[in-house]
Amino acid sequence: MIDLKLLQKDFENVSAALMRKKVSPELIGELKARNEALKTAKAAFEEVQAAQNEMSRLFPQYKKEGKDISELKAKLDANKARIGELQEAQRDAEAALDALAMGIPNMPDADVPDGADEDDNVEIARVLEPRDFAFTPKEHWELAESNGWIDFERGVKVAHSRFAVMNDMGARLERALINFMLDFNRERGFTEMSVPELVNSRALEGTGQLPKFEEDLYKTEEEDLYLVPTAEVPLTNLYQDEIIPEEALPIKMTGHTACFRKEAGSAGRDTRGIIRQHQFRKVELVCITKADDSDRVFDEMVACASDLLKALELPHRLVTLCTGDLGFGAAKTIDLEVWLPGQSTYREISSVSNTRDFQARRAKIRYKEGKKNLLAHTLNGSSLAVGRTMVAIMENFQNEDGSIEIPQVLHKYL
Repeated sequence: MIDLKLLQKDFENVSAALMRKKVSPELIGELKARNEALKTAKAAFEEVQAAQNEMSRLFPQYKKEGKDISELKAKLDANKARIGELQEAQRDAEAALDALAMGIPNMPDADVPDGADEDDNVEIARVLEPRDFAFTPKEHWELAESNGWIDFERGVKVAHSRFAVMNDMGARLERALINFMLDFNRERGFTEMSVPELVNSRALEGTGQLPKFEEDLYKTEEEDLYLVPTAEVPLTNLYQDEIIPEEALPIKMTGHTACFRKEAGSAGRDTRGIIRQHQFRKVELVCITKADDSDRVFDEMVACASDLLKALELPHRLVTLCTGDLGFGAAKTIDLEVWLPGQSTYREISSVSNTRDFQARRAKIRYKEGKKNLLAHTLNGSSLAVGRTMVAIMENFQNEDGSIEIPQVLHKYL
């Protein structure tokens, strides 16, 4: 969550940063009111606690002087009851502020461009030139069906809409991409991890999916377990409630999971093909590091994802997200968008985000620096969304007869 101490210390600047992230003035006003309520409750509790301490110190003096202590004792008992009431009031105020703060997004970095939505994102680089086709390129769902790689109808039959079945070469290509991505990331210094694909609510709170995005999650009945929306959740929370030795940082991890999202609010968007599915596979990068190394690690992760796309010979561009398109937990995000000739546009295939200490504060991930325990910085990024990479290969490597070539780096995996 946001730094509540910073909020109390510098409310004006914090609220200005949150408003850049499209947090409403009404919500900021409520945040301020709950913050003031906590300060008032805390001051009242500390006042009666100080009075209790002062009266307690009089007991030995009264006994020494032979004074009657019954009146003093009555005052102490009454004040003790008042302490309990005020302590409970302080706890209630803290809980109310924390509950509201858990739904407040991270503050954007100062250099994040202002903007309303994805139309205001800023392109910063293009990598590889798109192929010049001598024919009109087809979209991936046409190619997938004509080559027998993906069966959309049977996916719906065994589940419902936005599920698909990979067939033969489609299934083999999916597996090849996962292995290639994991090997590539491991060679770049990321430790390969295999993690649970069911996580508890504490983990989802730690990375920011709960409580705000519960409607997009699949939850099991009668258990505190959810299907993972991304491997970012289990990978980051491996270090939940831990104090990491400074020399162990940065911790760089990569892992593959299936990902499950209800795609709430996406009705009518990308209804054909596998761009937007309820279940998809993704290879993820997660780093936990010191604040001083945060920007350097962020650049390394962006470069890793971009170099992976280059190895696959896929043209792409890098885009800095504006404040209006920035994710809930992100302080800064660079999207990698791959060129899709069938759609004649760039589409997101990776999103690399620095959350600064936002997730670490929620998940209580700290590191030891000298005698101090400091909040770590956490970063995450897709490397890559496997289904979208298959889409990009189909559209960029298609032939006029509808057949599809395979990128050279994948040959050894097939």
